[in-house]
Amino acid sequence: MTDLRAWQAAITLGVELAGVAVILLGGIAASARFVMLWRARSLDVAYHGYRQDLGRAILLGLELLVAADIINTVAIDPTFRSIGVLAGIVVIRTFLSFSLEVEISGRWPWQRATGETSTVNPL
Repeated sequence: MTDLRAWQAAITLGVELAGVAVILLGGIAASARFVMLWRARSLDVAYHGYRQDLGRAILLGLELLVAADIINTVAIDPTFRSIGVLAGIVVIRTFLSFSLEVEISGRWPWQRATGETSTVNPL
């Protein structure tokens, strides 16, 4: 059992580090793109793109952090208390993800056009 817990801790740490790295690297990339867009276009266009890029990086990082919480909480010997704590964490992070998605796209998720498949905004 201790061997499984060691693997669980290592995997959880790896996924958590990946989540933090995605947020940090995404923030750096979004900042670099902001500077390039500001020089090429206007501050308004650059700012709007910056918010979208930074929001996407945070969303992806949050998804990885939720996955790490799931692995850490219920992978080995789940209890009602640990599942309750996980449920609270997931609810909070889901609310944050939903809020960020609304900020990025500028509309509610159910208001997307029928043919739209992605919120990716090319240069």
